[in-house]
Amino acid sequence: MTPRLDQRHVLITGAGGGIGLAMALACRAEGARCTLVDRAPQAPAEAAAALASHPQALHYVAADVTRRADIDRLLPEAVARFGPVHTLINNAAVFDLAPLLESDEASFDRLFAVNVKGMFFVMQAVLRHMVEAGTQGASVINMASQAGRRGEALVSHYCATKAAVISYTQSAALAMAPHGIRVNGIAPGVVDTPMWEQVDGLFARHENLPRGEKKRQVGLAVPLGRMGLPQDVAGAAVFLASDEARYITAQTLNVDGGNVMN
Repeated sequence: MTPRLDQRHVLITGAGGGIGLAMALACRAEGARCTLVDRAPQAPAEAAAALASHPQALHYVAADVTRRADIDRLLPEAVARFGPVHTLINNAAVFDLAPLLESDEASFDRLFAVNVKGMFFVMQAVLRHMVEAGTQGASVINMASQAGRRGEALVSHYCATKAAVISYTQSAALAMAPHGIRVNGIAPGVVDTPMWEQVDGLFARHENLPRGEKKRQVGLAVPLGRMGLPQDVAGAAVFLASDEARYITAQTLNVDGGNVMN
């Protein structure tokens, strides 16, 4: 059987590790050539190992999605290596939390700069490229979160940024439908990645919990009884990028073990 993403070019932001790298490897396993984008000047260790294993199919570009100059630079570099982009996976994001009455402007600016501004302008640049190139089967996958489906007392800014991702996904899908370009989102639940060490530490401080307790609690609260794994999300990304999802657009798919029900 022909791999589902055979010879397609998938560009993934926030791909230095965790969910982003898992999605890159899953796409590669289905025949894609992948541009991995992250802000580290050199590929982080986990990504570097993947690049060494797939030198003809994976390429790393260092870029900060909050900088327009970096966005303008990364796309031509990616296209020069692997040709027109078939799928963008907009995964770069940061997290923070604080009590509402203590939350400061710096945290607000940082979260919205990466999670919303960076997401939108990377999407805009790649969509413009897709329209101009007339790429067949083109699609965008924006990474939202279950946090974008509801408010949380300690996580107001992050929740708002991910709600914005869902809204932009819907608007972009309607704008791109006449061009045959699909735009969808994925809303992961709690996923066991290195980022969760930071998240757990923040909850431990603000909820007066021992380290590790919040992570244990959220895993047990998932209807399927565990935290997700990066590979659980990667499968959804491959599906949305493939022709199997050719009649799906403007949707944000919950991949959360049953935490949120549509």
